[in-house]
Formats: sequence, C-alpha cells, structure tokens
Amino acid sequence: MKSSFAPVVLVAALALGACASAPGVPAGTSATSRPMSDTNPVTPADARARVHVELGMAYFEVGRYDVALDEARIALTDSPTYAPAYHLLGLAYMYIEEHEAARENFERALREAPGDPDFNNSYGWFLCSRGQEHEGLERLALAARNPYYRHQTRPLTNAGLCQLRLKDDAAAELQFMRAVQADPENAQALYLLADIAYRGGRYELARSHLIRLHQAHGPSAASAWLGLRTERRLGNADAEASYAAQLSSRFAESDEHKSMNQGKFE
Repeated sequence: MKSSFAPVVLVAALALGACASAPGVPAGTSATSRPMSDTNPVTPADARARVHVELGMAYFEVGRYDVALDEARIALTDSPTYAPAYHLLGLAYMYIEEHEAARENFERALREAPGDPDFNNSYGWFLCSRGQEHEGLERLALAARNPYYRHQTRPLTNAGLCQLRLKDDAAAELQFMRAVQADPENAQALYLLADIAYRGGRYELARSHLIRLHQAHGPSAASAWLGLRTERRLGNADAEASYAAQLSSRFAESDEHKSMNQGKFE
C-alpha cells in the first residue's frame, strides 16, 4: 500500500520520471543566505513584485496554478530579476508537469539567489523526482544546513523521500529522524519512519512512531492501516480491532479499508 503523503516543497510536491543531466550545487555556493521570504524588498519594484508573488503563492497552495503563473509573470513585469517570481513559476510548472519550463525557472531563481534555502529545497526535490537523485540530494543538503532557515524539516523530509527513491531505507531513516528532530510533529516523517520500521520487521519501533504520530495529529487511513498491521504482527488483538474499527467508521471509502476487508494485510 502506497503512502498518501507527498513531498514537501512549500506545502507539498509531486512528479515522476527521469530527465537529462543537470548541474549539482555550484562550487562556492553559500548555505548562509537568508531566505528572500524573510527579507525586505530592496527596491519599490521588488516590493510590488512581492505582492504579486505572495498572491500567486496563495493561489498555488489551493491548486490554482493558472492564476499563480499569471501573478508570477506580472511580478516580473515590475522586477525582471525578482527571484521569488521565477521560483513560483518553477513550482507551478512542476505541478502541471511542464518539466523543462520548471527546470528553467528554478535555475533562473537560483542564479539570482544561489543560497536561498526555499529555492534549493524546491529544485532539490524537482531533481530527485526527475531521476537525478544525487544532484537533488546536494541541493537539499544545502537548504537543510542553512542556519537561517526556519523550515529545515522540509529539505530533510524531501531528502528522506529522495533516498527512498534510491531504495536506501537506512539513509532515508536517518533523514526522517533528523526531520523529526527539527519538527517533532512532522507527520510525514513520523509515518515514513513507522513504515520503514515495519518493513524492516521492527514492529515495536513502528508502534512507537505511530503513537507519536497519532498523539500529535490523529490517524489517517494510511496510518491506521499501518497501525492495524503492526499490532497484528505483535499479536495484540485488542489494538488491531481498535484500528479496524477506526478504518470502518472513519475511512470506509479508503483503499486501506478495502484491503482490510479483503484480508490483504501485506
């Protein structure tokens, strides 16, 4: 059963497939730049552009990628070198799967602001999702070690997802642990830690991660299903029945509930 969680770019991310080679982190790129989102615009033109980017990002977060693209383009008419506008274009193009346009705009944003951790996080995941995991991990590492970045958990989580694409559970687990250290309530990282532990036969550890997840956020269909299978492996019939009841009462339309009813526990 696939997880319902998605990668974290700003709110989330997607994409599959492979593409031609792309550069890694340029030599000498600084990991100490403040995110442009945390700094004041330098010029009046940048201030006008920022308003449009913030509006475009609000539309992006609710799936209105067409409006997000329009707002980013308007921002660039005010300030043609305003890096956050290129970043927004990259995100929107990534979500509508115009991959070359996404790549071009991410790279332009990073030419204007090479050390911006948001930009490196987004481009890092884009590279991972396009079959360029090693280059992507370099970008994600650059974002994660930026001391000014308030959202370190994002690139760490994305690095874990990137390692899962490389089928390296041990490396992924390390990244997810770091993500949880940065944000103890990171639901995505906690779930994936439980999933890795379960697949590795460490059922007590899987249960521990799930308890933390459910205390912070409550269960999802995916985490309740993982909890049911974990308790089943541990021989805890009462806990298994409790998860089964939650799937039936709260997630009756889910694939996980269907799998439970069909007895497809693995």
